Amino acid sequence: MADKEKWILGRKVGMTQVFDDQGRSCVVTVLRAGPCVVVQKRTPIRDGYSAVQVGFEDARTHKVNKPKAGHFARAKVRPLRILREFRCPDSGLYEPGEEIKADVFAPGDAVDVTGISKGKGFAGAIKRWGFSRGPMAHGSKYHRRVGSLQSREAARVFKGRKMPGRMGGAKVTAQNLSVVKVDPEHNLLVLEGAVPGPRGGLVTVKAGRWGRRSGR
Repeated sequence: MADKEKWILGRKVGMTQVFDDQGRSCVVTVLRAGPCVVVQKRTPIRDGYSAVQVGFEDARTHKVNKPKAGHFARAKVRPLRILREFRCPDSGLYEPGEEIKADVFAPGDAVDVTGISKGKGFAGAIKRWGFSRGPMAHGSKYHRRVGSLQSREAARVFKGRKMPGRMGGAKVTAQNLSVVKVDPEHNLLVLEGAVPGPRGGLVTVKAGRWGRRSGR
């Protein structure tokens, strides 16, 4: 039988530091991961592809509409606030009502974490793209502006030109982060490094392409 895919939904708790056996400090991010509940299975025969739908965080009954209430009732699971679908080679390995907890991962595993980055609002080219500023002398009128658009001959601005605009609030994936510690009793995952999003932001944790990382 094929192994199950490794993924879970969670919330970002915050950042701190831990120390390894050699006394070296390591910056880590703490996630409240799961428990997630399997709500529905997608099969190639019925749906054309194989996937598993999971739910996260309990929802108040009066805030669940009738279609979703019926969806949860068919799966015989409690109402959940967040539903996400994950592709997998064999959805038959999962059953509705099954719980996925933080212990699906182990220390040393490499994971990819996806979240929505912090929104910065409208930002200039220097903050948004790291442009260098212009001369700061009294006669200069070009301190923090965009600069040449390099479109004189074409008489238009080419697509993809880096300019001022909305910064942040985008889907970002931090790849190949190492799992430092797993606390299934309190549903916590401790990952080395930073993950996208603010405290309390929703994140998706999936097994990385490398499987495990060596080192601390």
